[in-house]
Amino acid sequence: MRTSWVAASIFVASVAMAKVPVLTVEGPLGPVTAEYVQDGLVAAAKDGAPAVVLRVDTPGGLERSMRELVQAVLASPVPVVAWVGPAGARAASAGLFVVAAAHVATMAPGTNLGAAHPVALGGGKGSETAERKAESDAVAFIRALAQERGRSPEWFERAVAESASLAAADALAEGVVDGQARDLEELLAWLHGREVVVQGKGVVLHTQGQRVEEVPLSGRQRALRLLSDPNIAYLLLLLGFYGLFFEFSNPGSLFPGVLGGIFLILAFVGLQALPFRYAGVLLIAVGLLLLLLEVKIASFGLLTVGGVLALALGSALLVRTTEAYQRVSLGVMLPAVGATVVFFAFAVAKGLAAQRGQARSGREGLVGERGTALEALAAGRRGRVFVHGEYWHATAGEEIPAGSAVEVSGVEGLELRVRPLRSEEGPAQ
Repeated sequence: MRTSWVAASIFVASVAMAKVPVLTVEGPLGPVTAEYVQDGLVAAAKDGAPAVVLRVDTPGGLERSMRELVQAVLASPVPVVAWVGPAGARAASAGLFVVAAAHVATMAPGTNLGAAHPVALGGGKGSETAERKAESDAVAFIRALAQERGRSPEWFERAVAESASLAAADALAEGVVDGQARDLEELLAWLHGREVVVQGKGVVLHTQGQRVEEVPLSGRQRALRLLSDPNIAYLLLLLGFYGLFFEFSNPGSLFPGVLGGIFLILAFVGLQALPFRYAGVLLIAVGLLLLLLEVKIASFGLLTVGGVLALALGSALLVRTTEAYQRVSLGVMLPAVGATVVFFAFAVAKGLAAQRGQARSGREGLVGERGTALEALAAGRRGRVFVHGEYWHATAGEEIPAGSAVEVSGVEGLELRVRPLRSEEGPAQ
């Protein structure tokens, strides 16, 4: 008897000491979010937490990541409570599956959930047969989750098939969620004493007066979430191609190539969390290559036009989705394309100016240079001149006294042809 009393006391003390971890599922649902929730549930089980709260505010995300997260919730030995909150939050598309999978589903007043059609969920539009298969699969999946948790399977089915949505009060009335709570403190008070089924066993929740513990993303997860932003991934992709192209056009510079390679790797790490198209990546690469070739080849603007078109099309097609939050923003795309075109146009203009300008090296570069006649020159008589820091043999078509300023008018082999300098400027020494 005494042993039972001691064991019960230890259990009550451990429950009192345990904290309720809060995992925040916000923004687009991707691999980082799935990993974060999986790690949080494992840690909660290890620490003996009485429950785990998933604070949900998401517009949806990738189906693969959603299924990984749902599987982690279903396998959790710790009761998982989904709370759509605070006011103004939503659990749309993939987020609805997370709420459906939780042992307890709650919402804050002023929130909504639903609109889980698989086209929006998967990101993109395929064939009619593929869409029907995706819809049937999603309907069966969410219906199974609703039945497992004792909620309204008919409404969850409509949320997928017809993109139905509900506000918090309506969701509670239709049996879609189990309760409402304005904040986490009210949620824990409402949960206390409630019995839930976890892995086939009844578990009574002891959450009254428990402290909540916000679980942040790890540093690595924060970095990965930043990289998975479509705008960041797009800019890194452009910078990576810039670096490689400048390295290839100026072999041996190393720094642009190394930096470009790093940017490309980071860009593809971010793109892996998005439904991106390889065709978009290739079009961006071809566009930048054509613009770079315009600097090297005189195409009278044809390469520039092709490069701009390929770059713009690649930027628009890079991410395959119907959801605005997963697309590259026009506010980022247009300035990036415009800046790229302006830069290469500037480089092309400078290249053309250099081609049209006077040669600065070789024999042609001496024409127009000024110097001094070291000896008297006359028609048919050769003398020495000092031009461009060097001594040369020179001839002239008229008499030029020694010490006079001269200007190179031509080069014949290793001999210069000069004429008197009529300008007021003195000789270049």
